[in-house]
Amino acid sequence: MAAERRRRAGGGLSGLLLRICEEGKDSIPEHPYLYETDIEVSLVGGSHKSPVEKFWNGSSAMYILQKATHNEESDSMEESRTDDAVCASEVMPKESPGGLALSVGRAKQLISLYTMVQNPNVTSLGMSDLLVLPPLWARCDGSDPQHTCWIGAEPLKAGNKVTGLNIYMVSCDGPTADKTRFPNLEELKMEHKIRHHSSVVTTKGFAQYELIAAAAMEDTIAESGSNIYVDITWNGVEKILETPPLISAATLNIALESGDPRSPVFQLYRELQFLLALAEGLKTGVSEWPEPSESESALKLVQEFLTDLKKKLDGDYIFEDKNETEKIKCDTAAVDSCIKSIFGERGDLDFTEQLWCKMKSVSSYQELIDCFTLVIKSLERGEIQPWIHQGSSSFLSQLIQQSYHGKMEDVSLSAITPIQMLLEVGLEKMKKDYVSFFIGQELATVNYLDYFISTSVDLQEQVHRVQKLHHMLEIMVSCTGLLQFRHENLFPLTQICMKYYKENPLNEKHVFQLPIRPALVKKFYQNDNPEVWKVEISSGHGQKEVKTTWQVSTNAPVELGTSNNSGFLSDSTVNGSSEERLYFITMTQCSQVQFT
Repeated sequence: MAAERRRRAGGGLSGLLLRICEEGKDSIPEHPYLYETDIEVSLVGGSHKSPVEKFWNGSSAMYILQKATHNEESDSMEESRTDDAVCASEVMPKESPGGLALSVGRAKQLISLYTMVQNPNVTSLGMSDLLVLPPLWARCDGSDPQHTCWIGAEPLKAGNKVTGLNIYMVSCDGPTADKTRFPNLEELKMEHKIRHHSSVVTTKGFAQYELIAAAAMEDTIAESGSNIYVDITWNGVEKILETPPLISAATLNIALESGDPRSPVFQLYRELQFLLALAEGLKTGVSEWPEPSESESALKLVQEFLTDLKKKLDGDYIFEDKNETEKIKCDTAAVDSCIKSIFGERGDLDFTEQLWCKMKSVSSYQELIDCFTLVIKSLERGEIQPWIHQGSSSFLSQLIQQSYHGKMEDVSLSAITPIQMLLEVGLEKMKKDYVSFFIGQELATVNYLDYFISTSVDLQEQVHRVQKLHHMLEIMVSCTGLLQFRHENLFPLTQICMKYYKENPLNEKHVFQLPIRPALVKKFYQNDNPEVWKVEISSGHGQKEVKTTWQVSTNAPVELGTSNNSGFLSDSTVNGSSEERLYFITMTQCSQVQFT
């Protein structure tokens, strides 16, 4: 009878897993599924964040099993769940919240059923064509002595045939600042040898250091999603928490959000925000005008600008030693001295670009109309003959070119026309700003930048691409100012960023990765504690390879608070005045089940 109940339970699980796998071929199902009234089953993969990624780098798709949130039965009843006569499997409501952790006993039962389902020697389930299912992970509540937080099973394959399983037991403890709780590396190696009957083991280390804090940016971390950190891997670990050797392989990871007020290009960011506001107004018909950022109104600035141009044309202009300070003022008021040489002001602003610098402080739609009215009248009367860049294609540039011949088309400054006119001028000016930086620093060619400055797409898409240029600029400036990167490092980083943004929409949370030499950033982490430090002990080869991983991390590797975490946080009382780094300790142990 017990064998029959187990067979029926296995058949119910296999049917559900196959169904989920089939429905997830095209896209990952958004709904979790229900198994035996108490288990929530989800398929995770693709763009979905894996809940086990902090301690397992495996298949892109996997099943996640946890207790269904609607089930109120006690854990004591879970142990007899496989005795149920009926296996129910149905789609749970979409509004169902996240699941809870299972008892370790219940999780082991589910892993046992999954093992039976994947075993090609078990024919009693009635599966004629065995399908290799994705790995399965069951969330545990950590209430056992080992504080087990996950149990996983991963199929071992030979072609399309399952030859066995890797079974993973993941335990978590902490947080703790007590390093006497950390094992000796030789003890870990010996434990692995005994468990797996191995005479030879190899070790591989991994460490992650946060660099943005080390570069004196601590007070911004909580306020933004910006982060710069380095991942380092090396072979031949000698002791727990050792500093990675300089011969290690390192990858710089950069996730940067634009708009830090202390950024040397913050004024350019504000300029971009005004451009975005114009684009939104053009799209929706409703504009939100920013507060004036200049001491004088935009209308007065434009009047003074036109008056100066008239004096130049009449020959009455008295040259002052301003060094074109007015145009510099629009872009570089907050540029740090350390970055001035990198993102300096352009000395070739034409009439429309200088006009943008005055008009970017307009505070109303009426003021916008008044400014353009002054400009158009001055052009019609021949009072000014402004210079513009060759190839400038904005509507205002076309009017200026017409004015050279003494004849201009009539312009109706109504509806969205003045907004579009200013947007076009701002777009051209800002595109040239970014091109000037990337070409001036020899980080890109005009041809490579063509995608970002193309006028063959509509205005909204052009604005979107300018946003991408600004994000890349912020990354380059941050790496230069914070990490003292030079051209040899900035150039490949620029290529990585541009390749990504030619294929993807703007995403300031994306992590850009650049392979580097550890020596490049060592001064930022050599005296710092790692965010993550891990040693991987392995033996065997190919499918016979087994690993033991010991890891400490400043962030919990599992989602605490979603279960009865009676076994976790046993040392969570922290002295507030202590500066010792608190670490969670995670151990992942692997064992194998062979079917052939």
